[in-house]
Amino acid sequence: MVKAKMWVLTKHFDGFPKESDFQLKEEELPELEDGQVLLEALFLSVDPYMRPFSRFRMKEGDVMIGTQVAKVVQSKNAAFPVGAHVVGRGGWRTRAVSDGSDLLPVMPDWPRDVSLSVALGTVGMPGLTALYGIEEVLGLKSGETLLVNAAAGAVGSAVGQIAKIKGCRVVGSTGSDTKVAFLKELGFDEAFNYKTVASLEGALRDAAPSGYDCFFENVGGPFSSVALSQMKDFGRIAVCGSISTYNDTESQTGPYPQMSMIVKQLKMEGFMQSRWERKHPESLRRLMSWLKEGKLQSREHITEGFQNMPAAFMGMLRGENTGKAIVAV
Repeated sequence: MVKAKMWVLTKHFDGFPKESDFQLKEEELPELEDGQVLLEALFLSVDPYMRPFSRFRMKEGDVMIGTQVAKVVQSKNAAFPVGAHVVGRGGWRTRAVSDGSDLLPVMPDWPRDVSLSVALGTVGMPGLTALYGIEEVLGLKSGETLLVNAAAGAVGSAVGQIAKIKGCRVVGSTGSDTKVAFLKELGFDEAFNYKTVASLEGALRDAAPSGYDCFFENVGGPFSSVALSQMKDFGRIAVCGSISTYNDTESQTGPYPQMSMIVKQLKMEGFMQSRWERKHPESLRRLMSWLKEGKLQSREHITEGFQNMPAAFMGMLRGENTGKAIVAV
């Protein structure tokens, strides 16, 4: 019998997660049936969405949700031969049995000099989120000015770089001076540390005196209220995250600039990358092409060891990562 380790949710988070909210367990996996494969995790993704999803889509005792890059080590499914690499939704597990329905093969010509972990970041869900938010939701055009918050994270850093590829001016907000320097390395036109500026409103105005055509929103909370008031007329806002609110025990009901929305005639749209799933293969190839051409950089914050999954998750929620947070099994 093959054994697997897993992290389960022992208690729904009350505010910020704690070590005691997780428990490491081990189980024996069943023998494969026809159509099934046995997967061994290589890299596990750590993402902000895990926090709200755990509240709404998990019961206490469930294995923590999440995406992983895994290797097929046993197979009774011709579509996934032994040795193939896949991206799957196996959660926080070292091994798993799958019928293949939740698996996406890693592109067969994946470059040898690019780590497979990048399939969880720049050439994966965060990269797709950035690409679709820019192209499908915002319709960003050359010469426009884009604001992105949480800009040094997996999604935000890709957003800024893709916007620069498209000939736009990009302003990024992040939470440390080190991350500000990172954004400058990526080619952001302006970047600031929202924790140390004297005034968020002043920092946004100084970075783009004429206002913002588009806003890629990852944070929510008070930042949004200030940012929306500095949008240009007919500005567009893509909303894919609200990390500032994920650990709140009560919903935020603070000031919301409704008059700015009305007077400026703004358009705001929430989205998830899964809406354009049919486009994933072509989109992933575009992202990989930009990466190989040096137009798109991939920064990873890697934590070694499956035993450190909860610590990596909580560290990501505190903003300790620059770029994509990954756990190497």
